[in-house]
Amino acid sequence: MPTDAMPAGDENTAPLTWHDGDMPYSTAFGDHFYCQTDGRLECSHVFLAGNGLPDRWREAAEFCIGELGFGTGLNAAETWRQWKTIRGTDGHLHFVSFELHPMRASEIDRALSRWPEIDAERRALVARWPESPEGRVEIDLDAQTRLTVVCGDAFDRLAASNFTFDAWFLDGFAPSRNSAMWSAELMQLVFDRTRPGGSFATYAAAGFVRRNLRDAGYRVDRRTGFAGKREMLCGVKPEAQ
Repeated sequence: MPTDAMPAGDENTAPLTWHDGDMPYSTAFGDHFYCQTDGRLECSHVFLAGNGLPDRWREAAEFCIGELGFGTGLNAAETWRQWKTIRGTDGHLHFVSFELHPMRASEIDRALSRWPEIDAERRALVARWPESPEGRVEIDLDAQTRLTVVCGDAFDRLAASNFTFDAWFLDGFAPSRNSAMWSAELMQLVFDRTRPGGSFATYAAAGFVRRNLRDAGYRVDRRTGFAGKREMLCGVKPEAQ
């Protein structure tokens, strides 16, 4: 059961309550923001390993990750933590996330405080997070890591951008709760903005999600999911012929 509700405020910020002290739950979509078992380990299993990371960073001076659903910033924080352990002196990572309802800094802080492994990343993110996130939030996390959070409808904002991506973290709320985030039109746009040889990974394995990604042009594979979940999806955009 929820322990407390978000105070009234900016209608653009995330409508949420809290379960078990520090587990954010979206009242807009009726779903938790991340896996209840361990969201940080899920990030590593699904999004990082599913995209062949961190190994692919060894070969790239510049790397751009796209994410659908910034949420608490957990994926960004864990990705930044792992990036710092492997990057070369000249490497640069750009993490670009699309978020309809951005959280407040205090909510991000509360949600991420359960993981001491990302304490430094949490503190740095919260210190730089704007009081009223809107439009395009640009944060230099360090000299080799840039975070961009694009606030608003994912399809509209991605269509209006000029980004191209090496990897995607498809982490919207569950397809049964937020089907628009997994639509054929959005998956096609995600594919179109992926560089040849680029990839995606997602915890979602619903049949229509798999079909939409395959029909967009990805080679789609099913892998074992996290924490007893039977399947997850990952895939690659074929190299240009």
